[in-house]
Amino acid sequence: MKKELKNWAFIDGNNLYRGIRGLGWKLDYRKFRVFLEEKYAVKKVYMFMGFVPQYAAMYKDFQEWGYVLVFKPTLPDDKGDVKGNCDAELVLQAMVDLGEYEKAVVVSGDGDFHCLVTYLDKHGKLEQVICPDHKKASVLLRKAVSEKILFLDRFESRLRYEAPQK
Repeated sequence: MKKELKNWAFIDGNNLYRGIRGLGWKLDYRKFRVFLEEKYAVKKVYMFMGFVPQYAAMYKDFQEWGYVLVFKPTLPDDKGDVKGNCDAELVLQAMVDLGEYEKAVVVSGDGDFHCLVTYLDKHGKLEQVICPDHKKASVLLRKAVSEKILFLDRFESRLRYEAPQK
């Protein structure tokens, strides 16, 4: 019997991408969307990221796979790297929608989400925190909700992107 989909996921897109890249593999976002649905009964998946025009085709793919994209304008940092920190947007969305979902799955290893996951957990609204890399997950998150943290590096074989054979 399939679980009723009632949970929502809130993904820090940059943290997920950089965390997996730092492990030396690529995440298959289509498989990850299915993973969230099957493992955590996730119905709606928000992904927060900076908007970079040359990635428009990729954004379209994400939407076709069932992601709701929330963009923030990007700015170059002092090294010329593009920055689009979306932490505040993710926290705000999770709180604005609080009455709409049963439980939240927060995808990030960033300690900036400590206050959000602590609040959600205290109010019975936190299903899971998913961190890309167990070595780089914030100590604040580990202390706050240690029993509700899952590390994606354990799921590489299931979630790794494999280029199509030609």
